[in-house]
Amino acid sequence: MSRSSVVALLIFVAVLGYLLSFGPDSTRKLQAGFYQLVSPFLTTGSGLEKQITSIRAGLKSLEELERENQVLRVENRSLRATNQALRDVEHEVNRLRAALSYRERSIFKLVPAEVVTRDASTWWRTVTINRGKQDGISGDMAVVTEEGLVGKTTTVSGSISVVLLVTDENCRVAANVEGSREQGIVSGERVAGALAPMLNLNFLSKQANLQPGQKAYTSGVGGVFPPGLLIGSVREYRVRELDGQARLTPAVDVAKLEDVFVVTGRK
Repeated sequence: MSRSSVVALLIFVAVLGYLLSFGPDSTRKLQAGFYQLVSPFLTTGSGLEKQITSIRAGLKSLEELERENQVLRVENRSLRATNQALRDVEHEVNRLRAALSYRERSIFKLVPAEVVTRDASTWWRTVTINRGKQDGISGDMAVVTEEGLVGKTTTVSGSISVVLLVTDENCRVAANVEGSREQGIVSGERVAGALAPMLNLNFLSKQANLQPGQKAYTSGVGGVFPPGLLIGSVREYRVRELDGQARLTPAVDVAKLEDVFVVTGRK
């Protein structure tokens, strides 16, 4: 046995003998001192355990919040979709209600139709509707909405018809201007791209002096378009070499056509 081991053994035996020589009171005092010595470490350990427990509870709460947020996000998307669907239904109902109201109060016999196709290359010239010969439609019938004149039918088959829009340069409409004795011919104009065309009211007198906002209506001359249909409103007037010309803003936004009516006669 080495010297260091012998020394350690002797010290242990001496300490043990010393402790055994203590009475009960001395032993309790020694225990109290020991606990007093280690109590800060025990308190620190207990506090650390509480902090760890608190952090774990916080992490659990964060996970629960994340799950709740995920559920709320899904519900929010569902509510937005439902809200948009309700707005679409409301728009559809209001549109159909307005069309029905116009049909009831109109002095004309009207056949309702939907715009089914339109070619981007002829955006301002023609549209195709889902009514044809089997619905009593024939060529050269006026097509309208509650806002005013849309155009006239041209090619007609059994169940569909092509409508030449009033904004096309080949569609010519006899017109008169409210508040005046002026009459002329309205025609569209050729435009490029997405630029919305205006209407030209030609063959007016040089003394017409039309004012912005005056409305132009079909005069009934020619037999295709019945009188009294709103074509557009005057935007500007100018005097040319031989006549006067007014530029009109169309009454109907033909770029947004959905439902139209074909005029088949008078009630």
